[in-house]
Amino acid sequence: MTSTLPSAALVEELQGRIREVDPLVNAVCTPNPAARTEAARLDAERDDGRVRGPLHGVPVLVKDNIDTADLPTTAGSLALADQPPPPQDAAVVRRLRAAGCVILGKTNLSEWANFRGSASSSGWSAYGGLTRNPYALNRSPGGSSSGSGAAVAAGLAEYAIGTETNGSIVCPAALNGVVGLKPTVGLVPQQGIVPISHSQDTAGPMTRTVKQAAALLSVLADNQTDYTEYCLGTDLSNVRIGVPRGPLWGYSKGLDEVTERALELLSRCGATLVDHLSLPTPGGDEDQLQVLSHELKVDLAAYLATRAPGGPRTLDDLIAFNKKHADQELQWFGQELFERAAATEGLDSPMYVAARLTALRAGRDGIDNLLRDNQLDALVCPSYSPAWAIDLVNGDHVLGSSSSHAALAGYPLISVPSGTVSGLPVGLTISGTARSEVTLIRLAHAFETARIAADGPFPTPEFTQWV
Repeated sequence: MTSTLPSAALVEELQGRIREVDPLVNAVCTPNPAARTEAARLDAERDDGRVRGPLHGVPVLVKDNIDTADLPTTAGSLALADQPPPPQDAAVVRRLRAAGCVILGKTNLSEWANFRGSASSSGWSAYGGLTRNPYALNRSPGGSSSGSGAAVAAGLAEYAIGTETNGSIVCPAALNGVVGLKPTVGLVPQQGIVPISHSQDTAGPMTRTVKQAAALLSVLADNQTDYTEYCLGTDLSNVRIGVPRGPLWGYSKGLDEVTERALELLSRCGATLVDHLSLPTPGGDEDQLQVLSHELKVDLAAYLATRAPGGPRTLDDLIAFNKKHADQELQWFGQELFERAAATEGLDSPMYVAARLTALRAGRDGIDNLLRDNQLDALVCPSYSPAWAIDLVNGDHVLGSSSSHAALAGYPLISVPSGTVSGLPVGLTISGTARSEVTLIRLAHAFETARIAADGPFPTPEFTQWV
């Protein structure tokens, strides 16, 4: 816990900050009216000598596709907005509460985690409206964990939870100048999270610092590891880091310059950089889309079956709802991804089985072969392009990303703020093989420490337009 205030006072302070700042950013879609009461109860526990752990009394914001039994869970869709709250908390929320965290509220997201239509704009949902980037209010916050990233950047909370299928934690982390950690798929339980794909989905921390992300992962993960123990110094003299070039670079000159500076800092920490490597283009975009489409139909139906009677139960139900409410739901982009998924034929389909194997090999073979052949501990590359202008008519203008290989493989990565390009935050992505979170956290913390020592604290947002 970074504040010396009692939890109830900290919650009051953050609630005031949300009232003051969030009308500009629109990151929090559902505040928790019971947050102060919960915080006061936790303060009383502390006063009685009962401290549940390092995050006792810490306020946390949760993405609005994660079930909370006391607050709505909508995935940004009006189809779920009038439904009662889910019957129980998601597994990750139960773990947060057990650790003494206060659920401060729910954050807006790209509707259905950016998997309804291909021309979507990150940060927009029919339920929550449009989330904006605190560093440039006319620029994208990224997605789909848009509100979680923007909220942490705006100082509405220091801890938030996002989810990722392909880039949905690391993208908004990079664009908003915060830390985003996407764990290995399966390390964090997915029960009670609105799904896209059981092969690629995971929840993960979004925080101000690497150590905060490590503390949150220690609560969320299945393995009872204290990841903060691996936030050590800056000595990386026994570490070999690979630097894939190729398509992960070259889409922003300013970003490349910031990333070269990041490589210099890692080298100063003693790391051996193995540069100019080639990570094969994952390809298989059609295979990945086949996998996501098939799994969405099955996984989402299973999730919807847990919600209150009378609500949507299938993709066909959601498609029909959106058509009926097209003036609100379909005003900016369509639902062709939903329609494609609804037409799939189940997880026994030969098309699905073949696509899943191809996608898995594309991700795992590319990463693991590169690590093994070069005796590497991790890989580094630019995270995402600087934030693009919001364009609700045409959708996102993403110039490049670092997440696809890890998404296909189900492998972890972490994005750490590396600098700014024309005042817009950018990040450095550190990635590795399955269950390599200990290594990634160690490297990320060392880089973060070295960057702050060299350049000072990361600049705070000014909530202005960017021209």
